[in-house]
Amino acid sequence: MSKEATIYVLDLGSTIGDCHNGRTISDLDYGMEYVWDKIATVMSANRATLSVGVVGFRTDETDNPLDGDGEYENICVLKELGLMDIPALESLRSKIHSSNTEVGDAVSAIIVAIDLMDKYTVLKTGKPAKFARKIVLVTDGQGGIDDDNIDSIYGKLNESGIELVVLGIDFDDAGFGFKEEDKTSLKQSNEAILAKLVEGCNSGMFATMAEALASLANPSVKVVRPFKQYDGRLGLGDFEKYPESALYIDVQRYSRVKQAKPPSASSFVSAAANATGEANAHSSHTVEDTEMMDAPGLSAVKSSVAYRVNDAAAAGGTVDLQREDLAKGYYYGSTAVPFGQDEEGVTRFNSRQGFSIIGFVPNDKYERYLTMGESSITIAQPVNDKARMAMSSLVHALHELDSYAVARIVTKDGKAPQLVLLAPSIEPDLECLIDVPLPFAEDIRVYRFPPLDKIKGSSGAVITKHRYLPSNELADAMSNYVDSMDLSSFGEDESGNPAEFMTIDETFSPQVHRVNQAIRQRAIHPDANLVSEAESQLEALLKVSGVTKVPEKVKGRKGREPAKPASGLDIKALLTSRKKKNEIALENAIPEFKQMIEIANKDEDIEKATAQMGKTIRQSLHSTTGDAGHAVTFSQMKVFRDEMIDLDMPEIYNDFCHDFKKRIFAEEFGDQRNFWAAFKFQKLGLIRATGDSEGANEEEATDFFKFG
Repeated sequence: MSKEATIYVLDLGSTIGDCHNGRTISDLDYGMEYVWDKIATVMSANRATLSVGVVGFRTDETDNPLDGDGEYENICVLKELGLMDIPALESLRSKIHSSNTEVGDAVSAIIVAIDLMDKYTVLKTGKPAKFARKIVLVTDGQGGIDDDNIDSIYGKLNESGIELVVLGIDFDDAGFGFKEEDKTSLKQSNEAILAKLVEGCNSGMFATMAEALASLANPSVKVVRPFKQYDGRLGLGDFEKYPESALYIDVQRYSRVKQAKPPSASSFVSAAANATGEANAHSSHTVEDTEMMDAPGLSAVKSSVAYRVNDAAAAGGTVDLQREDLAKGYYYGSTAVPFGQDEEGVTRFNSRQGFSIIGFVPNDKYERYLTMGESSITIAQPVNDKARMAMSSLVHALHELDSYAVARIVTKDGKAPQLVLLAPSIEPDLECLIDVPLPFAEDIRVYRFPPLDKIKGSSGAVITKHRYLPSNELADAMSNYVDSMDLSSFGEDESGNPAEFMTIDETFSPQVHRVNQAIRQRAIHPDANLVSEAESQLEALLKVSGVTKVPEKVKGRKGREPAKPASGLDIKALLTSRKKKNEIALENAIPEFKQMIEIANKDEDIEKATAQMGKTIRQSLHSTTGDAGHAVTFSQMKVFRDEMIDLDMPEIYNDFCHDFKKRIFAEEFGDQRNFWAAFKFQKLGLIRATGDSEGANEEEATDFFKFG
């Protein structure tokens, strides 16, 4: 990656502390929004090749290497060119404030920045190093500017290869559509001087700050280093066995499309909370998070994993194991098949590195839904003219024949083989093959659905007109609706002609950039508390909107309305008038359980009914011979579970399930491993929490199905 050096030249005069054009923040804070965002972006990249420096002018003090001849007064170097980290950011933030003077020349500050840039980006031999050099000037244009020797200044900028960016607060910009009314003559003159300076630069930009801030709405895409996935031969035929008839091309393979993921967070704890000393967790597997060197107030959290087995003869009933003592195992049905360390190699597929074409397929015969995963690009070795000629021939042949190539690739020895589809790509400066992974037979899911354009009657006759089938008018309306949402021509180009809307290079991931924005905001403004600042507005909003607290959901009462019989009899009253049963008969468990729940008036009655149902379920499983009676037990548990969901009392069913599982694996009902293996597919697990309803969390519900 190229090295970059950027110096921000900031106007800190007394005039920049005022508010203008209806803004509620000062011009300095307005301009610093852009600077802070750019600095935070550099910090988040965490690259040692990105250097940042800051120079302030119209400051109360003078502190710069060119001070002494009276031409560079009221100019301070606020941060030398170098890496930007949190301590440097904190130090810089304390220095950014408006001064009490209007003295200080912007052009002289640029000269100081040029001097800093030349000294930092030069090699020991005296030759300039390979750097992308940039100076960004942020000013309100209300200080005096000396325009003498402007030609020599932009000549020096061009000689040093420095890009000059001038961002003026409320500067006129016809291209962006901004013009400040009642502008002073001094500011108009300064704008003209700075515009002339930028115009003389080979690489320069002159813009108003409003345009610069608007550009921040477009996320910047991180440029990543090319990652070589494969470097070897692309063969057609067995060139090792048949060197005369087979052929190969020396190629390199890189990632073309790869999913970008948001930054991951690390766990830290306040140093004050850890003042008593770090807890040392000894185990067979310990992972330490990276130390946050720039945040002395935080300490890294050390996570550990301990491996234990139950042993009644050992102290405490458990024995600690080391990671190397463990063996891998696989489930074969309901039986665990262990593999020792010496046998683990049996499960590995021994393969050799290679990349070979195994066939070709016409473009129109390939189904797009077969594409899997991320795409890669294969090019000929750059310094191999023979390989480049062969690659060009293969690419053009595939293009002319409207065909794709199917290839088998093993990127490294021992890696699993993969099938890829190679498509030709011809660009003015690049001829290559783009590949996407293909599925194996095991990867394809085949589902059968009834056709949408016809219905088969009971006699087997095909019906093409039916109330469930779309009419011609409906099909035409849907076709027009889809055409109206065609993104390929929804946008407009600069000439007003139809163009593609939402191109891939202009569509950004909300998840990635939302996390990055949050990190930058917290890094630049660590003490900001948006919640406390918005509390008064939130209270006013609640008062005006009349929002009231929803009463808590009452447990133990059904939310469904009982069915009313046509006879008009009060069935519930009849059931209530009968003598309540204390036990549920095994032969008629489901109806009697529903009756007990229906006539229950108190939570105690519900608990008694569920206790009886739990007892009945255990009796049902205990009396089962083989797998024949499992269906009865499952149906009883389903009714039990459904009733508890309706009553919003999931804890009763969940407690029963935990106790039931312990009894099963304690072999209280005999060997019921087959029952548990079938139970996992009956959707009778723990009741999970949903919305405002209580229940088991995802992890607890998943762990419940594990054996043992």
